[in-house]
Amino acid sequence: MRVSRTQGVHLVLVGFALALIARSGWVQLRQRARWQAEARDQQTVERAMPAVRGRILDASGVVLVDSRELVRIDVAPTEIRDRAALAAALRRVGVLDAFVQRATDLGRKWVELPGQHLATDVADLLAMRGVHPRRVIERVPPATAGLRNLLGVVDREGRAVGGVEAALDGALRGRDGRTVLVRAGRNGALTSPEERVEPPVPGRTVVLTLHQGLQDIAERALADAIAALGARGGDVVVLDPRDGAIRALASRRARPDATGATALTEPYEPGSTLKPFVAAALLDRGLARVEESIPTYNGRFTLNGRTIADVHEAPSLTFAEVMQYSSNIGIVQFAQRLSPRDQYGVLRDAGFGMVTGVPYPSESPGRLRPVPEWSLQSPASLAMGYEIAVTPLQLALAYGAIANGGELLEPQLVREIRDAEDRVTFRASRRVVRRLMSEATARTMRGLLRDVVEGGTATAADLAVYSLGGKSGTARRTRDDGRGYEAGAYTASFVGLFPAEEPQLVILVKLDDPKGAYGGVTAAPVTKAVLAAAIAARDGALDPSGLRGPPPTPRPAGEAEAGKVAASPGPVDGVVAPSGATGPVGAGVPPAAPVRRSEPPERPPVTFDLARPSRPEGVVDSLRAVPDVTGLPTRAAVRVLHAAGFRVVLVGVGAGPSTSPAAGTLLPGGALVRLPSAR
Repeated sequence: MRVSRTQGVHLVLVGFALALIARSGWVQLRQRARWQAEARDQQTVERAMPAVRGRILDASGVVLVDSRELVRIDVAPTEIRDRAALAAALRRVGVLDAFVQRATDLGRKWVELPGQHLATDVADLLAMRGVHPRRVIERVPPATAGLRNLLGVVDREGRAVGGVEAALDGALRGRDGRTVLVRAGRNGALTSPEERVEPPVPGRTVVLTLHQGLQDIAERALADAIAALGARGGDVVVLDPRDGAIRALASRRARPDATGATALTEPYEPGSTLKPFVAAALLDRGLARVEESIPTYNGRFTLNGRTIADVHEAPSLTFAEVMQYSSNIGIVQFAQRLSPRDQYGVLRDAGFGMVTGVPYPSESPGRLRPVPEWSLQSPASLAMGYEIAVTPLQLALAYGAIANGGELLEPQLVREIRDAEDRVTFRASRRVVRRLMSEATARTMRGLLRDVVEGGTATAADLAVYSLGGKSGTARRTRDDGRGYEAGAYTASFVGLFPAEEPQLVILVKLDDPKGAYGGVTAAPVTKAVLAAAIAARDGALDPSGLRGPPPTPRPAGEAEAGKVAASPGPVDGVVAPSGATGPVGAGVPPAAPVRRSEPPERPPVTFDLARPSRPEGVVDSLRAVPDVTGLPTRAAVRVLHAAGFRVVLVGVGAGPSTSPAAGTLLPGGALVRLPSAR
């Protein structure tokens, strides 16, 4: 059949139409999802809605770290109606002239301005046509360097960097939301009734065991001690031995590269502060008695070719006096009654050589070598606190077992975690790791440690009206390259139990290479300063009902004082390097008569009820004016307010007056003044 030209054209047109129909069906039926997605991308814009990061509070509810909502400003110049008014408004909020010119340049379609602003500060600007705000969340860092070391910070992108922020990032971070807007011309975006919104989920609130007032006291005492003694740095740990709660943790180093909470990350050789655990093991196993005497050879003793020296030269000392005067010779001989395996077990059971489990990244386990790696000198070195490295937190927890009746506890740094509705999703509970010693042994050790403060190597920590127990230690510092010991450099430390009878706090103070070296002379007074400030604060750091003065110490009739230690300003720790020593550090101290305990002077019992005002009834404190701290850094402002006799609580960032009540307001002494944490 012959097809005419007209018919051919018709067939071609029909075929073309069929092809169009087939292609249209393919696109609409088989490629529907693809083209819908492309259309959605062309017609809508998706924007993130950042979640508010959770707050970090102290144990009493004081905000340590918070987040605040800010806005960033974008401008569409072609939408602006009054460019002069826009330029003036931008300059009022501190935008640089170069960006003001860009924002008013009609040749540009979209300008992103630098900086972040409080919505209230730019309210008039946001009301202008063509100004588009973007919501951002800023993390307000902790007020003090010590808290920043422990809690960490958040970078500009919202990522947690170190500390508790990183360890608990999953709880604090929350979940970002998103919103989908309809695109308008010239890079704009409009809302619509069909706008799709996935709201952000705010982060959870973390309540720590820290006490903000006690933390500030510890940081100030440490900073003052480092400055006064010329130390390279130091650490302070304040622990509640009843439940293992960390109440304060301060770390400071002179090195510019030192960051983080070094009380958790930098182990050190503890020296004589390790002796109580060897002593407790001997008492617990019935291998020694408190009144038992042992020869101390007038301060020099040779063991396995190594000379061990004591600062306190005496022919013999009782077990109690070995602790009181920190005798290296005495503790080494007593420790020989423990087998190497038992001695290793004692130190391992005390938690040395393993992480404590505190929620902090990069916590150090310290160092405790297994018995097969020991040398002949190792048992003696370990008894004196060498050939072992512990973190300040590990040592404080071990002393907590002496304080609470013999139980080694897991440390608590996080007390609670709460969700956005303030419901508790986690609450810490007291967790016993193991029993370290019997209650009777712990009670005996508390008595021995009280004698150390009242008449031994740590008299500089004596509070006079309160009973304090503790142990000082002085150890040679290893070189930075780990090869031997640095000449003339020492680590001075003191661990205190307060009060000695029923301790509420364990306070560890460690100073790196202070002038004066000895822990009883340098570190012990820092403990005294922390406790004196904590007692005076009356802000919940201590339970006042449990603070009672020490009972009178009976003195046997007719007992004569056998001699006094010839050292100034008081008895100090002997220091012996693990490799042996030819004499005690401080060899210039003249020899003394044989040492015997001389009982402290009898004093009547003293009871202080800190729950009651210190002034007599009917006497009203004179009013005083709140000082003007405008322009001062937060730390300096706190000191000025404390010096004026006021209690201070740090609150969130604010643009109002520098204090509440305002400067010049007349208040009674001890009144509470609120101070913004950053101004």
